[in-house]
Amino acid sequence: MSAIKTAPREIKAKLIERIRRTETVESFRFLIPEKLDFMPGQFLQFIFDQFRRDNLRLNKYLSFSSPPAKEYIEVTKRLSDSEFSQRLRGLKAQDEVVLMAPLGHCIFEDSYKRIGFLIGGIGITPVISILGYIMDKKLDTDSWLLYSNRNEEEIAFKQEIDSWQATNSKMRTLYAVTDCPPRDKRCFFGCIDKNLLLNNVSDLKERVFFIFGPPKMVQEMAQLCFEAGCKKENIKTESFLGY
Repeated sequence: MSAIKTAPREIKAKLIERIRRTETVESFRFLIPEKLDFMPGQFLQFIFDQFRRDNLRLNKYLSFSSPPAKEYIEVTKRLSDSEFSQRLRGLKAQDEVVLMAPLGHCIFEDSYKRIGFLIGGIGITPVISILGYIMDKKLDTDSWLLYSNRNEEEIAFKQEIDSWQATNSKMRTLYAVTDCPPRDKRCFFGCIDKNLLLNNVSDLKERVFFIFGPPKMVQEMAQLCFEAGCKKENIKTESFLGY
C-alpha cells in the first residue's frame, strides 16, 4: 500500500462487538456506513462531547487495531477509571458513536521490507494493524517485535501474534516482562535496552523501526534505536497523548 492522502472526516459508527484482551484491555469493533481508507499505523478520535470538540477528557485518540481490509474497524484501550474509559465501558451493541478519522502519519508502506517495533503495553495496538495487514496481503516483510509488559497476564494480542508467527517465519517476537520472572521461558525478564536490541536484531541499519506509546517512552526508545546504530531517518514514532 502506498501512502494515501485521505482527509479525516466525521463518521458515525455502530458498536458490533467487544473483546476482552486482558483483565484491563478491551477491543471495540464498529461498523461504518461506507469503507474507510486508512493506512496501517494510523489512528482516530472519539468524539463523545460533540459540543466541545476541544474537550480532550472525552474526545480522545485511539489507534486502529484492525488492518484496513476488514469489514469493521477496531480500536483497543487499556481501561482505567477515567471519564473516557467509563464512557467506553458503558457502550452496548448497536450504540452509535462519532469518530474523526483517519489521522496520523506514522504508517507502514509495502516498500518496507525489513521492519522492527519497540513497544510497551497498549502501544501494541497500531502494531497489530500493521502485522494484520502484512498477513492479509501476504507480504514478504521481515519483522521483529520487541514487546514489553509488566507481567504475562497483560500481554495483549499474544494469541494473535503467536498464531501469525506459527505460519510466517519472517515474523519474530520477543516478549519482555518487567515486574516478575515470567513462567513462560520464551519471555525475557527485564526491560528493553540497547543490549537486548543488539543481541536479537543483527541488521538494525537495514530496518525501519516503529515506536508507539507515551511521549517519554517514545523518546527513550528512539534514542535507544539511534545509539544501537539505527538510521535516524528509519525511526518512525507516534506519541500517545492523554493516557
